[in-house]
Amino acid sequence: MPVSLAYYALPGSITVPGAHAAYLDDLPCDLPALCRVVQGLLIHIFWAEQYGVQLTAAQRAEVQLRLVARQLERIVQSDPRPLTQARPPHKRLVGNCRDFSVLLTAMLRRQGVPARARCGFGRYFIPNHYEDHWVCEYWNAAQQRWVLVDAQLDEPQREKLGILFDPLDVPRDQFIVGGKAWQLCRSGAADPDSFGIFDMHGLWFVRGDFVRDVAALNKVELLPWDSWGLAEGGDEMLTADDYALLDHLAELTCGDVPDDVPVRRLYEGDARLRVPATISSYTQAGKQTVTLTPA
Repeated sequence: MPVSLAYYALPGSITVPGAHAAYLDDLPCDLPALCRVVQGLLIHIFWAEQYGVQLTAAQRAEVQLRLVARQLERIVQSDPRPLTQARPPHKRLVGNCRDFSVLLTAMLRRQGVPARARCGFGRYFIPNHYEDHWVCEYWNAAQQRWVLVDAQLDEPQREKLGILFDPLDVPRDQFIVGGKAWQLCRSGAADPDSFGIFDMHGLWFVRGDFVRDVAALNKVELLPWDSWGLAEGGDEMLTADDYALLDHLAELTCGDVPDDVPVRRLYEGDARLRVPATISSYTQAGKQTVTLTPA
């Protein structure tokens, strides 16, 4: 396996499964079944009512779990059965698109399949809008290409949203990775205000997702509201050098096959990109200072 693929076949600090790793060893190896496993373990915080679930405050707090090891711990504590046994909706771990993507990424890496979570924007949630979103991307050895997978889109969601494409092979014009979104906005090909979620939108939001995608390409898949370095601050705070760096990174990461070696070199060598030990996290409770800890 080429070095670049081998890198993504191993877990990073977020996707290492920890004490409950053995639970990942009895999972199916085919992608459709693996996605069904993820869907049977997680419930999306914004879709819970569609499944007849009224979330408690404690359940809502589960979206703050960054580490797959902590997620598995919570899942197993709630229901120690094998992960292939779908939990009833009210017993599932509460998460969001990032969690569906990161958990699938961890499962694939456990099986030695190169995989990575991608942060960007989905075009299939709201008409004429690029919605803040995450998907998983894995290396399809048979087809010799990277494939986008939206593990969140189970049958009820596909029906509700009118999804016509295969969620196991999301078209590249339906999910826009962070670097491509940055290019579209910088070139004037797309309106930055059409990118975001709720009342948050604009080039600053695109930049945040872009920087989180760069971190995810380096196997640091943080929460959608985690921020540091070039993800922080308004557009007026950026220098010409900052814009030049982001434009260059966009060129490296916007295509089907990000040039991961130079991306890794830039990430590791530049404090504006590299995730520090302490970050800011913009939760519903307000801005929090978080010290990242290993699993």
